[in-house]
Amino acid sequence: MTLRLALPLMTLCAAPIPALAQDEEGAQILFDAMRLGDIIAVMQDEGVEYGADLEDEMFPGQGGAAWRRVVEGIYDTERMESQLVSGLERGLSDADTARLVTFFTSDLGRTITDLEVAARQALRDETVEDAAEERAARMRAEEAPRIAMIETLIEANDLLEMNVAGALNSNFAFYRGLDDGDAFPEAMGESQMIADVWAQEPEIRGDTEQWLYGFLTLAYEPLSDADLDAYISLSETDTGQALNSALFGAFDRVFVDISTDLGRAAAQFMQAQDI
Repeated sequence: MTLRLALPLMTLCAAPIPALAQDEEGAQILFDAMRLGDIIAVMQDEGVEYGADLEDEMFPGQGGAAWRRVVEGIYDTERMESQLVSGLERGLSDADTARLVTFFTSDLGRTITDLEVAARQALRDETVEDAAEERAARMRAEEAPRIAMIETLIEANDLLEMNVAGALNSNFAFYRGLDDGDAFPEAMGESQMIADVWAQEPEIRGDTEQWLYGFLTLAYEPLSDADLDAYISLSETDTGQALNSALFGAFDRVFVDISTDLGRAAAQFMQAQDI
């Protein structure tokens, strides 16, 4: 399962900073301002689709409505939101949360967040996703000026490496869940899990890189170079790095839990199939 956690950081505006406690209230306000709830909704839809793929691969025709209900419960949006808010609270405990909220409630911040959410929703359509990735590939081959900015953005936020690492962590957690649920004839040792997951790294990296460039070029196409350059500048600041780390750390914990639960649930359905 390749994580798609490209939730980029944005530039800070120079507006006056309101008083805001550096606690869970601030994390919740930031969560709402960044429209992370809408991203979670997309992830739930993606998760249900992924669950159907798991059924086809691991216990074809045996899950039905019962499996779908299990998957929907695992991708519970309220639980995901609670985990993300808590993760942001921990990750941003020493960061200027108020300044981040100021930006994400500004006109530019809302525009960028809206573009991110719209692109994430649009890429659920396989035709749109393929077109976006093909366009990004052409831009890279032609060394389009915007691609240079996208590459700098990816490097500044370590988006490729963080997404690949998250995907590997999730896949390892899925194996653990399967093993916990006795899906294998013999217990699977941790070294074997690591070897199997690591063997997937080249494919995960390739898929993730394609998706990232497609997503970022699609999402930020309407932005001016000045707006995108301002974002890149933020990414190199302590505040930007803190937000990036907090987001990836929070989403990683969410997906590790989800993947573990999916593995355990899949194991139960696999055993029922064998009876």
